[in-house]
Amino acid sequence: MRIASVGHTVFSVNMIGLGIVGLLYWDFVPVWNPVPGNVPARELFIYLGALISLTSGIGLFVPRMANIAARLLLATLLLWLLLFRLPNFLHEPLFAACWTVFPLAVMLAAAWVLYVWFAADWDRKHLSFVSSNNGLRIARVLYGLSLIFFGMAHFLAVQATTPLVPNWLPAHLFWAYFTGSTFIAAGVAVLIGLYARLATALSALQIGLFLVLVWIPIVAAGSKVPFQWSETILNTALLAAAWVIADSYRNTPWLAANSR
Repeated sequence: MRIASVGHTVFSVNMIGLGIVGLLYWDFVPVWNPVPGNVPARELFIYLGALISLTSGIGLFVPRMANIAARLLLATLLLWLLLFRLPNFLHEPLFAACWTVFPLAVMLAAAWVLYVWFAADWDRKHLSFVSSNNGLRIARVLYGLSLIFFGMAHFLAVQATTPLVPNWLPAHLFWAYFTGSTFIAAGVAVLIGLYARLATALSALQIGLFLVLVWIPIVAAGSKVPFQWSETILNTALLAAAWVIADSYRNTPWLAANSR
């Protein structure tokens, strides 16, 4: 078993879980769904994504397979983004379209980091632009842009955000705006390389707190609403991906002022 970091382990286990859930209950896995309804053999694509998720998650643990698994996952997520998500910008309201794009962009960013870590000599020679530090920078840019959107979403959809704040916390509107602001600040920090390690670590912590304080209590209370289960699964996936991005700065000082 080849373990590059804790984030690698968490992400790989999560991909295995996404694959299993996707094969059993494809409606619950937002990483691979939705696929536009006009795509031929739509359900087949969703099951294919889940199968790739499962096999890639397992392969990331096998030393001789980690490079192939990371490459396969990166290529699949990139194709999913280009073919099934980005076209939504032209056909759906901007906010809804962005919400389908940026969570997948976070997963793509994490897969890209793992691909850079596990790149073999062939990748370094033939795909040097995406398997070197350039690839790492692209992954971090994708993550930074996604964080900015997550923060903006708290402001643009504040009426949907405030009810998710736990009842025992006062000033729900404050927390909605505060968490939105911290996401935006973290995204900007990642893009300009200012305290980027600290920013990614804190953003991962905040995503984890959403999971623990918001979604787990909702589903633990016996929720049967598919959307809430889907969001819980998505939040778990985003946490795993954010952990990988944070681990990509592990050799960078916490307060480095130029770490793009």
